[in-house]
Amino acid sequence: MDTGHPSKTATNSPASGARRRLLLVTGLSGAGKSTALDVLEDLGWETIDNFPVRFLERLVLPFDDQSDEDRGPLAIGFDSRTRGFVPADIIALLKSLNESDGLSVSFMFIDCADSELERRYNETRRRHPMTQGRPLLDGIGAERELLEPLRRWADTVIDTSALAVNELQAHIRDQFDTSGASEATLTISSFGFARGMPPLADLVFDMRFLDNPHWVEGLRELTGRDAPVGEHIRKDPAFASAYEGIHDLLLTLLPLYQAQGKAYVHIAFGCTGGRHRSVFTAEEMAQGLREAGFSPTVRHRNLGSRATDEIERAPGLGN
Repeated sequence: MDTGHPSKTATNSPASGARRRLLLVTGLSGAGKSTALDVLEDLGWETIDNFPVRFLERLVLPFDDQSDEDRGPLAIGFDSRTRGFVPADIIALLKSLNESDGLSVSFMFIDCADSELERRYNETRRRHPMTQGRPLLDGIGAERELLEPLRRWADTVIDTSALAVNELQAHIRDQFDTSGASEATLTISSFGFARGMPPLADLVFDMRFLDNPHWVEGLRELTGRDAPVGEHIRKDPAFASAYEGIHDLLLTLLPLYQAQGKAYVHIAFGCTGGRHRSVFTAEEMAQGLREAGFSPTVRHRNLGSRATDEIERAPGLGN
């Protein structure tokens, strides 16, 4: 990764004031432009891909006539397939836009080695836009020659030759998100195995090894949110060590998930009916993670379900 235009910056700078941030994204076909735009969209940017360049000035100006909602950061993607793609004309237009008091313009180029692009196209069996009956490497070379003036003019050049998709995503987030909005959305849920597994959980913990409050007089109609049920579960000799082990595991895994760019993490706790052990553990774990700096949302899928012996089964029968 290198920069080719040191006089400007591609970071979220509060010094921009009321100026609208405009980021132009281009690069070699197959290098990762679409991935970059997807990450920018997740970060709150308005993104448009393959937008006709000749209409760009009409889209972003005049700034004074725009509402506050129209002043958010805007990322425009274009490449050799875009209508009106003439590098010299694009550079002249961007120079003009950069002189506007209402805009903060930056330009990012996504590059990649010819051999890696060849491998990607062979794997996906997609047709390169500039082959036109020629060998693949000839098409890649022709596009590289066409785009070279834009690469030289770019603020930031990202070479994805040795980057996995998640590494490119992380790099885009590092450069273009300073708001902390990239934190993964964390959900902790409870459920009953007797009523089916949650289909989209990332981590599932089975709490059926704990003593079942359903079979304790006075606790059956209560739930894991009620203090007597919580006291009963806490007295189980297996609870404390299991809770601590799961808590420590999550404190290890959650930052790793976030570093890999995972936008949503769902942690599910299950018991037989989904009303007692799983509910209590989910609530306890959510509180423990809040104390560790996370912001989980808690959901109880079967909390309102009716307590029945048929579902819970008798002690000793796999409850």
